[in-house]
Amino acid sequence: MNNKLQIKALTQNIGAEISNVDLTEELSADIRSQLFDAIMEYQVIFFRDQPINHEQHKEVGRIFGDLIIHPGVAGIEGHEDIVAIHADKDSKYVAGDNWHTDLSCNAEPPMGSMLYLHTIPDIGGDTLFSSMYAAYDALSPRMQEYLSGLEAEHDANHVYHAIFGDYSKTYPCNVHPVIRTHPVTGKKSIYVNSSYTTRIMGLSKTESEGILTMLYNHVKDPNFQVRFTWQPDSIAIWDNRCTQHFAVWDYFPQTRSGYRVTMAGEKPE
Repeated sequence: MNNKLQIKALTQNIGAEISNVDLTEELSADIRSQLFDAIMEYQVIFFRDQPINHEQHKEVGRIFGDLIIHPGVAGIEGHEDIVAIHADKDSKYVAGDNWHTDLSCNAEPPMGSMLYLHTIPDIGGDTLFSSMYAAYDALSPRMQEYLSGLEAEHDANHVYHAIFGDYSKTYPCNVHPVIRTHPVTGKKSIYVNSSYTTRIMGLSKTESEGILTMLYNHVKDPNFQVRFTWQPDSIAIWDNRCTQHFAVWDYFPQTRSGYRVTMAGEKPE
């Protein structure tokens, strides 16, 4: 195996499948740099046939940033920075079955996430990813100008109170720009999502709801998307700063199971 990743772009706007790399082995500085560059270019990258263990999972995740502990979901035993992603015949809900950006509620939302699935259903269980660069670029110049400078509240409390039923615990709630600039690429993207964003600051309730509804519908455009069909031991790594994703729950009562790590980011600007 040579030191050059093989990269197959999956759409014009987002997504690439990466091969000619074994993530279970120690990775050279050059390969790590190529992986980082691939995320910056394609926003989400996919791998096949990578039966990683927990330590290998964390080591690859650290290429993109320090690992953080999820504020709403406990980590697995012995690894507080790894969250189990699991659904089966007994599940009442699944993680991520609506369009969202992971933990945009945090004061410093994550740079990205890395999901490894070892068990998948016979049919279904795809994940969709949408490019917020492409979504921003498709807005009219007048709308881009209007949204720039606006800020929105991102609140996790309604999300995790509904899931866990414990209203005594307080979860992160923070305000971020509606349009953010990526700290590495310098590109602009839409940074509101239907899971965590609750209101646009300084607008009336009617105005805020109208604009957010428009944006939530806008980012669902298939022209901005790539759809990943999982196989056992597949991996997806995505940049939360410029993407949204949706985990399709169309496989009940079958099992879909794996693990996720989350990489630290910075305050959006």
